[in-house]
Amino acid sequence: MKRITQYKKLFSIEGSLDLKELKTSYRNLVKEWHPDKFQEGDDKQEEAELKSRQIIDGYHFLVSIAPETKAANLDEYTATITDSSILDFQHKGQLLEITFLNGTTYEYFGVPKNVFIKFVNSDKQMRFARRSIFNSYLYRKSKKELQEA
Repeated sequence: MKRITQYKKLFSIEGSLDLKELKTSYRNLVKEWHPDKFQEGDDKQEEAELKSRQIIDGYHFLVSIAPETKAANLDEYTATITDSSILDFQHKGQLLEITFLNGTTYEYFGVPKNVFIKFVNSDKQMRFARRSIFNSYLYRKSKKELQEA
């Protein structure tokens, strides 16, 4: 949740996420902080490179959690959480990352430790996740399917 707040603040977004507003803000920030605007060796150039990377990362992150993106990918998400089982999971802070057998990984934001402990201790983790996690927390697809070697 801290990451979401940080990126919303970077793009000056108040309240709900609107892709049109985000895109406009993104373009303005990129114009302002593009590294090519500064001369080689200028102190501001290094700062601009870092800032532009942060802007690009933030934009992609916020697009991935936008309601429009979630609506467009709802069928794929529903198929994953109903047809695939859990392969692996990690919990750090309030971020729960779940990798499914089909290779897709989703991040769930704001998952408290007590819910994670119940999830780990559940004898039917997939059932618990369907009831208490999948549709209860903000999520995004974080990684594409795993590639075969």
